[in-house]
Amino acid sequence: MTSLSIEQPRLQRPSSATPGLLVYVVGPSGAGKDSVLAGLRNSPDADHRIVIAQRYITRPRQIGGERHVPLSEQAFLQHDQAGSFAMTWEGHGLHYGIGIEIEGWLKHGLTVLVNGSRAHLPEARRRFPDLKAVCISATPEIIATRLGRRRRESPEEVAERLHRNSALAAPRVHKSIVNDGALDDAVGELADWLRDQLTRTSAQQHGNSFRRGLLRAVG
Repeated sequence: MTSLSIEQPRLQRPSSATPGLLVYVVGPSGAGKDSVLAGLRNSPDADHRIVIAQRYITRPRQIGGERHVPLSEQAFLQHDQAGSFAMTWEGHGLHYGIGIEIEGWLKHGLTVLVNGSRAHLPEARRRFPDLKAVCISATPEIIATRLGRRRRESPEEVAERLHRNSALAAPRVHKSIVNDGALDDAVGELADWLRDQLTRTSAQQHGNSFRRGLLRAVG
């Protein structure tokens, strides 16, 4: 079984008060999730406390496509059986996985973004009850144009994706972003929301430390 390799974030001493935050990003194919996440990763204002997990997919890498870890189906199933993934799902004839390394990142207090599946969101919530979901969407016309432009699927497959998009119920999420305009606008909206979450987490940590100090003083 081949070893898995993925970019590792710079870890600091874990916080005993508050673990990190898992942000599960969903949205229909063609809404621009990959582009928004890539824009966030490459932003000059990128925050070192935010990590974007690469996905493991049974699909070869493509120029201009998602920066994922490609695996054969056999290798994927072997790693899944060995417990290498924190979550897995199937879609469009492919296997998708998120590495178990995200659990260590969360324990170190990092905010971890995962490019997930709308259909898998309920299972992800059972696995990580405190996750926050973000939905990136676009109008059907914009999605159809983007799917046709990337030339990954046949016209029939594009039509099937559009039908699936309309058939799936809108997920219950904490933040919705409409990526119909300039990519920088959607990236900025996501970055602003993440900064707000980090501020809230920091305030919670300070509040917990203050309360523990009071309890020690009273005791």
